[in-house]
Amino acid sequence: MPRPTLASMHESVSAKQRLRTAAAFTALATSILLTACTPEAPEQPASASPHATTSATAASSPAEAPPSSVPRTPDAAELARLNTQLQLAAADNDPDRIRVLLQRGADLEARNDDGRTPLVTATKANNVQAARTLIEAGADVNAKDDIEDSAYLYAGAEGFNEILELTLDHGADLASTNRFGGTALIPACEHAHVETVRILLAAGVDVDHVNTPGWTCLLEAVVFGTGSADYQNVVQQVIDAGADLDIPDANGVTALQHAEARGQSAVAELLRAAGAN
Repeated sequence: MPRPTLASMHESVSAKQRLRTAAAFTALATSILLTACTPEAPEQPASASPHATTSATAASSPAEAPPSSVPRTPDAAELARLNTQLQLAAADNDPDRIRVLLQRGADLEARNDDGRTPLVTATKANNVQAARTLIEAGADVNAKDDIEDSAYLYAGAEGFNEILELTLDHGADLASTNRFGGTALIPACEHAHVETVRILLAAGVDVDHVNTPGWTCLLEAVVFGTGSADYQNVVQQVIDAGADLDIPDANGVTALQHAEARGQSAVAELLRAAGAN
């Protein structure tokens, strides 16, 4: 076997060094590429604990935040929905639902397609609990719908006495008039609502008010009445309240003359006894 020369030994060592250098460069390049492709983990505070992290996450979550004590103002679409629901609650005589809807921002005086406020809606159904809830919340008892009915006027005309008294206790306008130009007392007498007439007279409604057709409450009790016991009671109440018994209608006919012409002998006798002509 030939003996290696000094030159060949140097050449062998040099080749090995070149291989080691190439390997080192390859390892360094691989390390750099791996570092660039690996995302850094977020830095955690040294003092943070698992419990603290959980608390912070819960506090920042909207679902876990405590409810605000300030009512949220609804947008236009939400307000329209709430107002519709309030009308339905008034029609259904649901005071609890009314309170919830008002708390959520429903408009106490919002009108429906007939111009009715929730209170007028409740009153026209004689829904006493709903009407009371709305009135106690501040509803306007004199607000009128498209045919000029207010809660006060309608309750008086229909003999809904519980609602009527609620309206009287909360600022009812005794001089307000309906679409016929009449006070609440005139239709109450026309329909012989004995107790309603008593309530309205005690409240101080004008007993001699003349409506657009030319009738007083006494004239309507006679002209549209039957002369029954209830109508006699109403006529007597009006007499006792100091009504002018001789105010004629638009054609110049008095209550006594109407009673006699209609054969209401008991009513006619009451009027004569009180000095009517």
